Amino acid sequence: MKFSTIAVSSALLAGAIAAPLTAQRQARRAARLEGRSASRRSNPPFKPGTTEAINLKNTSEVEYSSNWAGAVLIGTGYTAVTAEFTVPTPKVPSGSSSNEQYCASAWVGIDGDTCSTAILQTGVDFCVQGSSVSYDAWYEWYPDYAYDFSGISISAGNVIKVTVDATSKTAGTATIENVSTGKSVTHTFTGGVDGDLCEYNAEWIVEDFEEGNSLVPFANFGTVTFSNAAATDGSSSVGPSGATLMDIESDSGEILTSVSTTSNSVTVKYT
Repeated sequence: MKFSTIAVSSALLAGAIAAPLTAQRQARRAARLEGRSASRRSNPPFKPGTTEAINLKNTSEVEYSSNWAGAVLIGTGYTAVTAEFTVPTPKVPSGSSSNEQYCASAWVGIDGDTCSTAILQTGVDFCVQGSSVSYDAWYEWYPDYAYDFSGISISAGNVIKVTVDATSKTAGTATIENVSTGKSVTHTFTGGVDGDLCEYNAEWIVEDFEEGNSLVPFANFGTVTFSNAAATDGSSSVGPSGATLMDIESDSGEILTSVSTTSNSVTVKYT
């Protein structure tokens, strides 16, 4: 799931509210340097209010999850997934405490749904506490933790291209390109991973990720649109049309997101 350091808004350096966030982010980054002992991780989609994984099916009905919103293709032979999105400015949800940190994450991935043994994924976390906003770019081969990319900065409004490419069921690459700045970083998995891919699923997801064995307070991320969304299926390129859609449902039963697709895009809105 991820570990390193990314860009922080200039507001992080000033104000009484910024100080605790700075310390918190430094702690997160230090923990990620410990690799498997770090606490940030993605998960498969859970049934609302539980830690029980959802057994997704190809359906025209929207599925509900406690942690995933987006689109999931279900089939065989998916070896690459890509998309672009504009980095949002997360906000503290209405009626919530400005002293707490709220986060969400946008990513693309292979597997994790009808294949539960692994997820190859990469994306960007966006967090807010009070008026301070921070971003982390990461890669992950679940069930290992996520690791931050170094050498790339991310700011609100940047266009980010995210791509995962499986060269085998135990090897592949995760790439994040900041299209706005021209900077790109790649991590190569050369085997020795914790789980084998099945290549059954391709996905474009906004996630409420886990930290410290519980889901983080979910940020109001506004809207994330995965444009130029495509997956490689055998020798063909396919879009998200016909994918199973997922929305996030809170423990209290409130639907927090609204998902829609076109032939080449997935839009996730915070409601």
